Amino acid sequence: MTMKRGIILTLVGAVLIAGVLAFVFQRSIGERVFATAAAQRLAQNDLEFGPGLHLVRCGTGSPLPNLDRAGPCNLVVAGDQSFVVDIGEGGARNLNLMGYDIASTDGLLLTHYHSDHVDGIGPLALLYWTTGTATEPLAAYGPQGIEQLVEGFNAAYALDHTYRVAHHGAEIVPESGGGLRAVPFDIGEEPVVVLDRDGLTITAFPVEHDPIEPAIGYRFDYQGRSVVISGDTSRSSSLEVASRGADILVHDALQPNLVGILTEALEETGAQNTAQITRDILDYHATPEDAAASAQAAKVRHLVLSHLVPPIPSSFFYPAFLGDAEAEFDGEITVGEDGMIFSLPPDSKAIGRRNAL
Repeated sequence: MTMKRGIILTLVGAVLIAGVLAFVFQRSIGERVFATAAAQRLAQNDLEFGPGLHLVRCGTGSPLPNLDRAGPCNLVVAGDQSFVVDIGEGGARNLNLMGYDIASTDGLLLTHYHSDHVDGIGPLALLYWTTGTATEPLAAYGPQGIEQLVEGFNAAYALDHTYRVAHHGAEIVPESGGGLRAVPFDIGEEPVVVLDRDGLTITAFPVEHDPIEPAIGYRFDYQGRSVVISGDTSRSSSLEVASRGADILVHDALQPNLVGILTEALEETGAQNTAQITRDILDYHATPEDAAASAQAAKVRHLVLSHLVPPIPSSFFYPAFLGDAEAEFDGEITVGEDGMIFSLPPDSKAIGRRNAL
């Protein structure tokens, strides 16, 4: 017993001494560990893409809060061109954490002007300006109304703009580089080619998201591969036409059964206003089954569900969210998650996948 007690006391003493030393040297230890971690993080800040077309999911959530998902956000990379499609809250943070060079962005494409699709503009525009010493504002492409949004955003950030120039100097943050510049296009019932450059074609097409008008989706074609992003829509025949033969269709999805459960819970807690909103959203978003049926009609190869409503806390709930979607579509269905990257090599049928978060 005496020997055991001695061993125990020795161990306790060693632990206490280690604790005291850690406390005494906590500052210097913390600084060294932070320096190592910072160096490693910065060294990894170079998200690489090979030839072909690439889709990055930087936000798969909706206006309803979800700790694991930023608001709607996509990045499409084609060679040395890259475009962000919608930028919900947290989208720029995710792009930064994934190691994407935001200063290399060629433009922001907006599907419509619901707040959850534009409320991440501030961080995106700031990082575009400050990390790349931009001399021109970030190009913001959009249908009717884009000038009003850009004018309002620039007015809201005008004071911030002056503070940063005064603090960092025009060599670091050129006065001409902050904010957004509108690149408008008009759209009616027919698709419109928004950009055709260096082998990349971006086509906008109308979708059904009444009473929001215009509401559009985008199709990207590059080196024989294609990605379609629906924006927000109920089942839409124009989307099915525009998506014909696409490699990947990113489609918003709302599961009515789960939203109904959420509505009942809101009513029970007395949150009547929010409960009414959850009833209202049922008629202007596609269900997973709708999205799957559209993918089947368009002969899409891979369906990626996004803008998930209601918030899905973990993959355990994916079968409940999908409902009968898998019976509607012969191809692969993926419930989108933040950080997913899909890569489409040129003139191939392969679809690679990795996660950068």
